Amino acid sequence: MAQRAATIVGGGIGGLAAALALHRRGWRVEVRERAPEFTEIGAGISLWPNALHALGALGLADVVLALGAVETAGGVRDRRGRHLSRTDNAELERRFGRPLVVLHRADLLRVLAEALPAGSLLPGSEVSSVRLTDDGHPVVTHGGHESRPGLLIGADGLRSAVRRSLWPDAPGPRYAGYTAWRAVTRPLTTPRPEGTVTWGRGERFGCTALPGGRMYCFATASLPEGTPSAGSEHAELLRRFGSWPDPVPALLAAVPEDAVLRHDLYDLPPLPTFVRGRVALLGDAAHAMTPNLGQGACQALEDAVTLAHCLDGTPDVTAALRSYDLLRRPRTRAVTRRSARLGTIGQLSWPPAVLLRDTAARLMPSRMTLRAMTPVLGWTPPGHRATATNSENP
Repeated sequence: MAQRAATIVGGGIGGLAAALALHRRGWRVEVRERAPEFTEIGAGISLWPNALHALGALGLADVVLALGAVETAGGVRDRRGRHLSRTDNAELERRFGRPLVVLHRADLLRVLAEALPAGSLLPGSEVSSVRLTDDGHPVVTHGGHESRPGLLIGADGLRSAVRRSLWPDAPGPRYAGYTAWRAVTRPLTTPRPEGTVTWGRGERFGCTALPGGRMYCFATASLPEGTPSAGSEHAELLRRFGSWPDPVPALLAAVPEDAVLRHDLYDLPPLPTFVRGRVALLGDAAHAMTPNLGQGACQALEDAVTLAHCLDGTPDVTAALRSYDLLRRPRTRAVTRRSARLGTIGQLSWPPAVLLRDTAARLMPSRMTLRAMTPVLGWTPPGHRATATNSENP
């Protein structure tokens, strides 16, 4: 039997994970990335237990754990710095089998890329369009050339060229109503604070530990789409959050002035299907979501191992992709909705609504918070022994 070949468009976390999952099953893979190199800039990433289970299926969980910092505590505070809730992350690990680990996005991307054959990585190769033949085979246009892989995976992000080509009538990204800043501090000389998110009125500021004494910081503010900052993004963070309760001012002081990233936040309206013929969408190209649950990359990793599982052991690619769609679309739609709801709650600005939100958070027992996250975090890869908390539909 001839070796099966797949082209993956997009060399981010989801695309590389899909390539690796297929490569480990004997597929010949190529990853076409429009950027000149395979890398990520700037910020940290939270990998929840479901993502670590997916990485375990790829044989990389222990490697990633060694590169990251296990989050030992977390919680939510109000604008005055008072705790509204605390999270027992040791209980999280007991309940779901893996901890919450935080590392730099570039480190995760490097681990995935190094696990693939060097010749399979094709940087500087932008895919401009895709069409299907009458029998559902993809024809991929890149750099003035065409190729015809047996399987095409669109993992090319929020503004996917694959989705635009084959789902031309699908609605585009929708603005969430708020913008976000991300930054990594220099190594701190004082003891690092525990990971927290502080809720204000239409604003939030969060932090979590990274290896090497650094902290990953993130912040949001409700603003019209495309609103520019008055000065540098670092100055904008200081203006908005410099007077917030400790440890926010100290963390901002430890952020290099040129190290702040800012992006307006979007998600995607649900698609009626993630597949067309021998083409499948994956990650943000299929179901971009806001980062409120920290699940964007986690869901892409789930996609990758689920897709490879569905393709394993069957020559019928189109039937395998239909199975992938049935498994992934309901779950990711539910996670996207849940993330959007949490963002709406976190961005409340009307004082009576803020008071009601903060009071409700203060009164909710931490065990109920973990129980509510079970449908998201309790996922295990298909083909692996399920846990009591496993669920495909949050």
